[in-house]
Amino acid sequence: MKELIRSNDMVLISYLEHRLREEGIECFMLDAHMSVLEGSLGVLPRRMMVGDDDHIRADAILNDVRREQGGEL
Repeated sequence: MKELIRSNDMVLISYLEHRLREEGIECFMLDAHMSVLEGSLGVLPRRMMVGDDDHIRADAILNDVRREQGGEL
């Protein structure tokens, strides 16, 4: 598995997960339950992981999402 993105933006994470699954790319979230330790402040980023074989396609989708958002990510 490779890390695709690390972010604490839950809207981005959710949208990217949706886009990846539409393309048949399975992703796995790490650190999703760290909010219990941090007090639900959302300061600790979550890591989105994808399989080695899907990383190039997933990175292209991430770039599309960035372009849709005006490159602000």
